[in-house]
Amino acid sequence: MSSEFGKNLKITIFGESHGAGVGMVADGFPAGERIDMDALGRFMARRRPGQGGLVTPRNEKDAPVFLSGIVDGKTCGSPVCAVIMNTDVRSGDYESISDLPRPGHADYTAWVKSRGNADLRGGGHFSGRLTAPLCIAGGMAIQILARRGVYVGAHLASVGQAEDLPFPQEPSRAIFEAVAGRMPPVIDEARGKAITAEIERAAARQDSLGGVVACAVTGLPPGLGSPMFGGVENRLAAAIFGIPAVKGVEFGAGFAAARMCGSEHNDPFLVEDGRIKTASNNSGGILGGITTGMPVLVQAAFKPTPSIFREQQTVSLSAMTPEKVRIRGRHDPCVALRAVPVVEAVTAAVILGMILEENGNAATL
Repeated sequence: MSSEFGKNLKITIFGESHGAGVGMVADGFPAGERIDMDALGRFMARRRPGQGGLVTPRNEKDAPVFLSGIVDGKTCGSPVCAVIMNTDVRSGDYESISDLPRPGHADYTAWVKSRGNADLRGGGHFSGRLTAPLCIAGGMAIQILARRGVYVGAHLASVGQAEDLPFPQEPSRAIFEAVAGRMPPVIDEARGKAITAEIERAAARQDSLGGVVACAVTGLPPGLGSPMFGGVENRLAAAIFGIPAVKGVEFGAGFAAARMCGSEHNDPFLVEDGRIKTASNNSGGILGGITTGMPVLVQAAFKPTPSIFREQQTVSLSAMTPEKVRIRGRHDPCVALRAVPVVEAVTAAVILGMILEENGNAATL
């Protein structure tokens, strides 16, 4: 099975939720890039479990140990390998249901694919735990992009029926930083309270909710990408769909474009301060797979957490008989809540990789 993405910047993710650890290998970071480990730690902390009643109480520190690729705080040109040890596992929660695939999880498909040999504890390699090493690679990419005037930020756009305000047409770095400091990570704090209440009500019902994460990339010049299958949308969508629980990806107006007229959806061109821009951004900053110079806007839809505490219908894999299953353990009532930095991480890694492909390892813009 392949758990990697990227070309010039190739990122491989490894490990299982209840194994010894999880990690990543990133091959292609340009040499000489200083990595602020304190800033990376703060970025990782936004995804970390065990922080309050809205997320799983599993308490992992998520402190990466770098085995290669960084010397004296700088990338040295060789593959960067980092590992996060798993320290708070409770595999016993899964012993009684090892023969019962959990609805909504990859237990059954993993069992089929591995001929019965998959590690299904906590979801194994299919777990959201694997987003931690994604954030190592993406957190490094965010720092490298920022030195070139490219900024990546996301917010929790909606959960259930509660919605945050949308990003302004050209979001600022200050907005990204403000959202990153909030829980839930929203633009409007009053709407964040409504989102929190929505999640709490679902948890009280022993249920879960899905959500949408909206991400923006600013500072990109026009001309990045290529037509058809190598376009910015293609590359971003393929990588974002690798994030566990993502079931939909859209750009700009997305599916709403299907209900619009061309006169509504087209973004009129204009010149402002000697730069060609568009009056609106329904295209999400991409036309023909190539950046327009406007912010790239992408949204990822996350399904409800499949681990709910209600009794559910399943089957016995060994006996081939109908069974009931009741899941125990520690689970997020809404995975989209902690997915905001993950979407940022994957988006940054893809964008940096595409810049490297077009400009070489100097990554000039």
